[in-house]
Amino acid sequence: MTAIAKDTVASVHYTGTFPDSGEEFDSSRGGDPLTFLVGHGGMILGFEREVMGASTGDTRSFTLEPEDAYGHPSEELVQEVPREMFPEDMEIDLGMMLMSDAGPFRIVAVTEKTVRCDFNSPMAGKTLHFEVEIMEVRAATEDEMSHGHAHGPGGHHHHHEHDHGEVEKDGCDDDCNC
Repeated sequence: MTAIAKDTVASVHYTGTFPDSGEEFDSSRGGDPLTFLVGHGGMILGFEREVMGASTGDTRSFTLEPEDAYGHPSEELVQEVPREMFPEDMEIDLGMMLMSDAGPFRIVAVTEKTVRCDFNSPMAGKTLHFEVEIMEVRAATEDEMSHGHAHGPGGHHHHHEHDHGEVEKDGCDDDCNC
C-alpha cells in the first residue's frame, strides 16, 4: 500500500476549523476530495508534513500554528495604491476583497487620493485545525511531475473551490493540456 511521500498524489477529505471558536472555515466534505501532488509547493507546509506517511483509509487530526499555515500578517503586504488605479465608477468599500495580478487583496482604508490594500492572506496569523481522511494515495505520473501538480480523474486538471483561505496555496492556471 502506498503511503503519502514526496512525488505521490494524495486525495483527501478534510474539514478545517478555527480551534478557538470551532467555526468551520473550509471543508471538502459533500464534494470531491482535494487531490494534490506532494512535495511540490502546492499545499501549506504544515498540512503536508502532518499527512506524510499516511495511507488510504488513515485519518489525521492536527492543529497548525500560523508559521506552519499561512504565516503572520506582514506590514510589507499592506500598500497604498493611488485611487486612479481603480476604475472611476467603481464603488470601493472597506473590507471588500478584490483580485489583482499580484493576487487577492482586501480594502482596509479609502481616502480621496489613495486606497490602502492588504495583500496578506485572510488566513494569515490564524491557528488552524484539520480533520483529514486519506481517500487515495498513488505514485505521480511523469506528466504530473513535469507540470508540478496533480491531474484529476481521466488525466485532466481538477480544480477545487474554496470559500476562504483554502488549503491549496494556488491552483494551476497554465495551459498544460491536462
